[in-house]
This record gives sequence, structure tokens and C-alpha cells, in this order.
Amino acid sequence: MNLEPINYIEVGEKTYCRQPIKTHLIDFGEDLLKNVKKYVQPHFESGDWLAISEKVVSVCQNKVRHISTVKVGWLAKLLVKGVKKYPQDIGFSRPEKMQVAVDIVGHFRMIIAMIIGGIGKLFGVRGVFWKIAGNHVSELDGFVPDAMPPYDEWIVLPPNKPQEFCQKIEDRLEIPTVIIDGNNINVEVIAGSNNVPLSKELVREILLDNPMGQDDEKTPFILIKNK
Repeated sequence: MNLEPINYIEVGEKTYCRQPIKTHLIDFGEDLLKNVKKYVQPHFESGDWLAISEKVVSVCQNKVRHISTVKVGWLAKLLVKGVKKYPQDIGFSRPEKMQVAVDIVGHFRMIIAMIIGGIGKLFGVRGVFWKIAGNHVSELDGFVPDAMPPYDEWIVLPPNKPQEFCQKIEDRLEIPTVIIDGNNINVEVIAGSNNVPLSKELVREILLDNPMGQDDEKTPFILIKNK
């Protein structure tokens, strides 16, 4: 059996049943559809839907970068001084991670994002920096020293065509699917297939405590049961 203990969450007046599904440590370039079929399909029942960690999607697409390829510049060092620090998550406080964002977005746009984001903070508005930067760089995940090897040395980039991948799972395996970007600070719904029975807002609420585990927990799949 590859099932972890079921956990429950109350959202509004309803209780939702969440079934974490344990896998092997999914490696770079693996066939994720094959793994969904192997681990999830045997436990799927009509009315269920699946949440997948964005990280494992990117890992299977080889959308990763090793820390040895990152050369930290002056802008990344400057930007990390202004990011909010969280005791339970390093976020973008590590210069190497911020440098990858700079490499994706470019210096000019990041400088504009820094200026406008700084103005936003003066008026109590947060998150402006990441909206201006765009390019999904807020979804970057990695370079966490205490993560399970080899992910302590790799950063995971946003996946290619996440909407198409969700729909592919639904079309091939008849499992409605969402992809989630979750961490200890926030959870966002990146994409979802056509027949996910709930709104993105409600899906986010159901997964807001980030019940997935992509490291030694090895539970990148969560089935939301129709019970």
C-alpha cells in the first residue's frame, strides 16, 4: 500500500477528506503520467480529484538548474536585502535563488519591479514586486540547505504548459487534476483540468495548509475524496 493516513479540513460548512499518496523519490525526467497511473489511479473513485505538487511536474520535465551554474551578481545581492524573511521558509532570502529570478526576468524589469514594489510597500501594498517581475518567478523552489538531497543543490523552475498537462491526465486517466504551488507561506493553484468540481478559490482553501510533501515525505500527490 502506498497510502498515508487520511487527513481532514473544514472549509465553510463542509469537511474535505484528503488522501496523501506516497511515491518513490521521483527523479529528473521521469514520466509523470506513468507515475500518476501507477500510484493514484488504483485509489481513484468517481467524484475524486487530484492535486499535484508543481515541483514534481517540473522535476519530470527537467525544468531544474544546479546551484553550480549560478553566479550571483550585484542586483540579486541588493534585492535579497528587501525581501521579507520568514522563520519557517527561506523564501528568496538566498542570493542564488534571487539570481535565477534575475536571469529569467532580466535586469531592467527587475529594477523596475524593485522600484515600484518599494513604492507599494510605502503604502502598505505587498506583492507588487512579484507582479511586475512576472514570468512565474515567484514559483521558483529550491536551494534550501536542509532539503533532502539532491534538491538542496537544485532549483525547480516553473513547469511548461501546466494547464495542458492537467488536461492530459484527465483525458488519459479520467482523473480531474490541479497543479499546486505550495510552501510554508502560501499556496496557489497554478492550473486545473476542465472537470475539477470546485473553483480555484475553494481548491486553494482546501490545500492552504500545504499538506503535500515533496522531500522525505514523498507525497507529491493528494487525492481529495468524494466523501
